[in-house]
Amino acid sequence: MYEKNGERYFVVDDHVHFWDARPENRNRFGEGFIKCFYDYHKNLGPPEYEWPLEKFEKYTEQDLMHDLFEVGYVDHAIFQPTYLRDFFPHGFNTTEQNAEIAAKHPGKFTVNGAFDPRDGEPGIYALEELAERYDLQGVKLYTAEWKDESRGWRLNTHEAERYLSKCQDLGIKNIHVHKGPTIWPLDRDAFDVADVDGAASDFPELNFIVEHCGLPRLEDFCWIATQEPNVFAGLAVAIPFIHTRPRYFAQVLGELLYWIGEDRIIFASDYAIWQPKWLVEKFVDFQIPEDMQSELGEVTTDAKRKILGLNVAKLYGLEIPEGMGIPEPAPVGAIGSDPLSVR
Repeated sequence: MYEKNGERYFVVDDHVHFWDARPENRNRFGEGFIKCFYDYHKNLGPPEYEWPLEKFEKYTEQDLMHDLFEVGYVDHAIFQPTYLRDFFPHGFNTTEQNAEIAAKHPGKFTVNGAFDPRDGEPGIYALEELAERYDLQGVKLYTAEWKDESRGWRLNTHEAERYLSKCQDLGIKNIHVHKGPTIWPLDRDAFDVADVDGAASDFPELNFIVEHCGLPRLEDFCWIATQEPNVFAGLAVAIPFIHTRPRYFAQVLGELLYWIGEDRIIFASDYAIWQPKWLVEKFVDFQIPEDMQSELGEVTTDAKRKILGLNVAKLYGLEIPEGMGIPEPAPVGAIGSDPLSVR
């Protein structure tokens, strides 16, 4: 929980990892991948939060718990796996690795799974087993992941539709999709957000959380999300610009508020690329600059509450502490809804 100026915020970090990028668990592509992550870490965050590369490659469970829950204001975090076995033979950040940590800290984490439609029928069985073992509510999809000779896949294919249909059957409703800046050596076009459109239309009962809100294709994302009510914007990678490029972040957030509104924007730190402490603090203090407000508006305290935790808590059925939510407006015509109705 974060509190400032008498306001309290229930914080859910939608996008965290516990990865293993040590030299003994990577090839040259894995080395380039983690160093690309590290460049984001160094260049977008405050210098006092910068880690040495060796720690960034493999931090400890104690680091994770301290940075998220002891000083980072996080009430609950969602593990998003990224396997990348072509780069990291034992897996970069697997469901199993995350679940081991979550089991030690009941109530602190939600563990998500993953699937890859290129795995065919065996992958369907693996998804069923994963869902049963970990009671999955969500999956994280990495459409640019390499697999043998393939350098990516798309959501709007028959193969992917089979897996999305299976998710629906298994009660896995939250589909997190990495659609953001590329990471070396992955292909930029494999992260294109366009394939979200058809998948969201075909599976209206599923929630598609587009991690990184499609950057650098923000406009494409907004046009898709405004017509697909089950598409949400994850702020991982976007929100660190609040430090280095606050006007750019204001533009991104303002566009999202204009197109899809405050109920479909979700906070995420992308830990351990960045730490939630400074992101939460700066976001609560943030306001769209006055000279931009005539077009982009302002960010209200209630909007910040929703973005920092309430929106994703609703998707995952998380219990919100008493007094930390936002009261529902009284129905039109209800007694007391109009101050002039009671004399």
